[in-house]
Amino acid sequence: MDNMNNMEKKKIKIIIKPKLHLNEPKFTFIDLFCGIGGFHVALKQLGGHCVFASDIDKNCQNIYQMNHNLLPVGDIQEQKSIPQHDILCGGFPCQPFSNGGKKKAFADKRGMLFDSIVNILNINHTPFAILENVKHIKKVSSGAVYKYIYEQLNKIGYQVFDIGLSPKDLNIPQNRERVIFVVIRNDLYTEQYKNIFLTKLDENKKIYSEKNKNKIIYEISPSPEYDITPEISQVIKAWDEFIQIFSRIGEIISPIIPEYFRKGESAENSDWKNSYINKNHNFYEKYQTEIDPWYEKNKEILSKRSVYGKLEWQTGGIHDKDSIYKYFIQVRQSGIRVKKTDCFPALVAIVQTPIIASQGRYLTPRECARLQSLPDDFSFGNQSDKLTYKQLGNGVNVDIIKIVGETLVSTHDFFFHK
Repeated sequence: MDNMNNMEKKKIKIIIKPKLHLNEPKFTFIDLFCGIGGFHVALKQLGGHCVFASDIDKNCQNIYQMNHNLLPVGDIQEQKSIPQHDILCGGFPCQPFSNGGKKKAFADKRGMLFDSIVNILNINHTPFAILENVKHIKKVSSGAVYKYIYEQLNKIGYQVFDIGLSPKDLNIPQNRERVIFVVIRNDLYTEQYKNIFLTKLDENKKIYSEKNKNKIIYEISPSPEYDITPEISQVIKAWDEFIQIFSRIGEIISPIIPEYFRKGESAENSDWKNSYINKNHNFYEKYQTEIDPWYEKNKEILSKRSVYGKLEWQTGGIHDKDSIYKYFIQVRQSGIRVKKTDCFPALVAIVQTPIIASQGRYLTPRECARLQSLPDDFSFGNQSDKLTYKQLGNGVNVDIIKIVGETLVSTHDFFFHK
C-alpha cells in the first residue's frame, strides 16, 4: 500500500498514446534477456521504440545489433540505471524451469534473474510488462516458483495474469507451448481489464490465424549441406524396416528399446524404467520371430550410439503400409522421436533440429526462423548454423509476442483513451 501511495504522489505519466506524428513511437519498451530480439521485432511492428536491451551472450549481442541497430549491454544485474519505458519485456532464462533442463528452479542462479525484473519494475514504476517462459514453470517445485512470481509482482504494486499460447494456436506449424505473464501496474488495472483483454485476445487469434493460413515454411531449393549424414540415414532406414514389419501386424509400443528385449525388471530400477523394461520384454516375447532377423541385420548401427537404439513413436498409432518417411524426426537424448507432419516439434536451444524424413534433410536456419515468425530479411550474418539453431531455439515466437502486445496496447487504449 505504501508503494502505491508513493506512485500516486509521483503522478507518473503514462506515455502510451496514439501516434501524433509519423515518426513518433506509440510507446517505448526495454528488452531484457533479449537474445536475438524476437520481442524487439514484435513490438517495433506495433509502433514501439526500444530504449534499452540486455543479454549476456556476445553472439546474441552481435546478431541483435546487426538487425536492430542497438547493442545490448551485458549482465542485467550489473546495470545501475535503466531508461524510463512503458513496457518491460523479458523472456527470462527458462533452463532452470524447463523439461529440457535440470529443473533446479531458483537453485540455479539463472532462476534468480527474475528478481532483476522485479527490481527494475519497482524502481521505474513501469506501467506494463510482458514476460515469457516455458509452460512447465507452473509445475516446478510443486508450484512454488509460479506462486513466487505472483507474490513478488503483487508485493510491488502490480496485477498479473498468465495465458498459455503456442504458435500452432495462430496457424504457425510449431508446437511450442509457452506461458505469457501479463503484468499491469495497480493504478492502471480495473476489474474489467482482464476480461476485456482476453476477449480482444481471442479476436486477435482469429485474425492472426487467418493471416498465417498460407504461411510458407519450406525453402524452395535448400542447400545440400542440410542433408542428413549417411549414418543418420542408415539409422532411419533401420527403424523404417521395423515399422514396415509392424505396420502389417498393426501393433507397436513406445518407446521401443531393443536393449530391454531380453531383460527383466529389477528392484534397483525406478518404477518408470521397470515399466519400459516389462513392456519391451513382453513385446519381444510375443514377436520374437519377426524381431530377431531385423535386429541381427541392424544391431551394429543401432548399437553405435545409445540414442540410435530407442524409438519414440509419437504419431498416434501405426497404420497399414506405414513408414517412418511419412513423418518428422528428431534425434534426441531420449532416442529417435517420430512426430506427425502437421506441426513441427518445438525448436530448442540444444541442437535437435527436426528432420523432414521424406526429404532426408534437416530444417534449414531460415525455415526455423520462419517458424519463429521472423521476417526473411532478418540476418544471421556469417555465424555458424549451430549458433543460429541455438539462438532460434532459445528465442520467442514473434507473432506470439505481437498478439499479446497488440492486445495489451489496444486494451489500454480502450480504458484510457475513450
